[in-house]
Amino acid sequence: MPLTLYHTPRCSKSREALQLLRDHQVQPEILEYLKTPPDAATLTRVLELLGLEPRDLMRRKEPEYQALGLGDPGLSRAKIIAAMVANPRLIERPILVGDGKAALGRPPEQVLSIL
Repeated sequence: MPLTLYHTPRCSKSREALQLLRDHQVQPEILEYLKTPPDAATLTRVLELLGLEPRDLMRRKEPEYQALGLGDPGLSRAKIIAAMVANPRLIERPILVGDGKAALGRPPEQVLSIL
């Protein structure tokens, strides 16, 4: 089954998840999402596979979160997703997607749950 890892090489958790996959002889397609962010439809699909709401996949400590007022409970789902697409640093990582499943690698071992 083809797998895609939404990855950031500078993130230790992302590197750990990738190493765990390789230790299990799994070589996913690596998508450096800071360079190539997902579009809104793709991010919506990933959220559905994860069973999460957009806020649950956001890195709330990033400066963009405060600067864009993303803590406002009145923001629509579409506006939050649009902010994540425009500012991919807001997207939590790593995320492994494949075969109609997805796992957020927090902790990194979680990526193994969809193998």
